[in-house]
Amino acid sequence: MGDHKEQPVRVGAAVRRRRRALNLTLAVVAGRSGLSVPFLSQIENDRARPSRSSLEKVADALRTTAVELLAAADPACSVDVVRAELPETGEPEPAPRVRALVRGHHQLHASEFTGDHDAGREFQHRNDELMYVADGAVEVEAEGRAYRLVRGDTMYLTGGVRHRWRATVADTRVIVVAVAEHIEAVQDRTR
Repeated sequence: MGDHKEQPVRVGAAVRRRRRALNLTLAVVAGRSGLSVPFLSQIENDRARPSRSSLEKVADALRTTAVELLAAADPACSVDVVRAELPETGEPEPAPRVRALVRGHHQLHASEFTGDHDAGREFQHRNDELMYVADGAVEVEAEGRAYRLVRGDTMYLTGGVRHRWRATVADTRVIVVAVAEHIEAVQDRTR
């Protein structure tokens, strides 16, 4: 139950994201692929599952491959519960640790960091990120400035910002939510 490996993939969202990233209309993709606009609409809304041949035509029209579209596809389950991982004693595991809060290949990633981690490690993500301090306190260094965040504080970081952080209180819990690396969420800022 809730295990993505048991579910078929929904390629519609991946097709729509790719089409929109290229600023194409359904009519243009239909013209390039030889498929009808209604059929493409049904694919994007996951009301139709394309055959391998149709998916390859769509991928060609979107200047990508069927494999790439499938890799960016969403699992068919729309609800997935990630349970707290408690050892047999029923007590929380000793810190530090990292736990994924979202399983599978989605448009966002979320992780929970408990305790400290490699404070010297610098991060730079392609897409935007949000940090939320659930318990404790952290110091974040970003763009040459230091910020102190305490329980309930959030910090938004635009994609590409170099940063590092460290827990300053024992048993600190930080939730990090980021737009997935496989999504083109940040426009090229060099233009």
